[in-house]
Amino acid sequence: MSNRFTRTFTALSEHIDINDHVNNAVWLRWMEDLAEAHWEAQARPQDKDKYVWMVLRHEIDYRGNISEGEAAAGETVIKDGPRGPRFDRHFSFADDSGKELVRAKTTFAMIDRASRRLTRVPAEVAAPFAPAGGWSAD
Repeated sequence: MSNRFTRTFTALSEHIDINDHVNNAVWLRWMEDLAEAHWEAQARPQDKDKYVWMVLRHEIDYRGNISEGEAAAGETVIKDGPRGPRFDRHFSFADDSGKELVRAKTTFAMIDRASRRLTRVPAEVAAPFAPAGGWSAD
C-alpha cells in the first residue's frame, strides 16, 4: 500500500478546448479519476462498501498544457493523515519531458453511505494510504 498513485492520461479530441489544449475542467476530472482509482486500488473492501468521498475544496495551479494526442503523467499523493472527516490529496501532472503542467490540492470529506453524513476517517480506513513509516505528528 502507498500514499502515492500514478496514471497516464492522453488528451483526446473531446478534451480539447477553443485554445487547442486540454480544458481546465478535464484536468479536474482527471484529478478525480486519479483519486477514485487510488481508493479503488487500495481501500479495504468493507470500506468501499461503507464510505464515499465528497470534494470540499480544489486549489489548482495551471503551469502548462498539452494538445490532442499528447500524454500527461498524473500522480496523487496523500502527505498528511486525516483531520476529522477531511483528507487532503495533492496532484501533479507532467508532460513527457517531465515539465509540471498542473499542480493541485483537493480536500475531500468522507461520507457514511447509510446515513449520508460526514464521518471521521477511522485510522484503519486511512492506514492503506499512509506513507512508509506513517504520517508525521506535526
